[in-house]
Amino acid sequence: MKITYFAFLFFTVCLSIFGQQTLPIKVGSEKVKPLTKLIDTSLQANLEDEILGNEAWASLIGQKKMAIGIVDLSNPEHVRFARINGNHMMYAASLPKIAILLAAMDAIEKGELIETSEIKKDMRLMISKSDNAASTRMIDRLGYAKIESVMTDPTYAFYDEGNGGGLWVGKRYGGGGNTNREPLKQLSHAASVTQVCRFYYLLANGKLVNEKRSKQMLNIMENPELHHKFVNTLEIIAPSARLFRKSGSWKTYHSDSILVWGKEANRRYILVALIDDPNGEQIIRNLVKPIEKVLKKPEI
Repeated sequence: MKITYFAFLFFTVCLSIFGQQTLPIKVGSEKVKPLTKLIDTSLQANLEDEILGNEAWASLIGQKKMAIGIVDLSNPEHVRFARINGNHMMYAASLPKIAILLAAMDAIEKGELIETSEIKKDMRLMISKSDNAASTRMIDRLGYAKIESVMTDPTYAFYDEGNGGGLWVGKRYGGGGNTNREPLKQLSHAASVTQVCRFYYLLANGKLVNEKRSKQMLNIMENPELHHKFVNTLEIIAPSARLFRKSGSWKTYHSDSILVWGKEANRRYILVALIDDPNGEQIIRNLVKPIEKVLKKPEI
């Protein structure tokens, strides 16, 4: 009996330590708390000190032309969240294609959309290569009403008028057709860093649609085939880390969002940036190292 007990204890400890190597994260549902309840004052202070110390970045932030969100996943039972201009919704180009992906998975799960090989291929092209034609085909299959209903569903509330809006897709990529712009700013493709961080946080915990569909979305988002912005830097400083990503660019608007899952727990985090500046792509590349520095600072 004693041997059996210790064997069980050993198994439990091993599961606790090594189970976190995989995604979705293995924690009890009761520990997946609303992300906005996990704002950490120490992480917030460190983020502001680091980012606002750069005069150019501080100027953009003051003009509401730059927003940043980070989620520390190094300890899944003690997740920490910090953001700057977190609820400020901006035009985000192709980044909101993650909203199309979620709406598609919701529709497939409910039997509203048949999961054909063509649809699987289009979902991957839409995310990994940000293919506009594939994205438009997915929009046309789903319809704007379906995408809106999933974004505003109280289960997710990824678009919340009472909190600055959030994720929205109301226009085809590539022109043509009707539009369904979001009500607050009349943006066609919108995001806020808080809502995008929430998307990745729930995805990492297997809570988008269900665990099966979350795994499927993670598979689609892993190994991005565009190697700019966050990915450009991470492929240099963390070549063995798993990267799950969606970005966007149009004119002066540059955005990126990524779930970084390193072999070591201290390189597991979500990072989102929205920037309205001609130099936005380079700024996003330059953000990674300061953000990792912030994440590794001891709590105040």
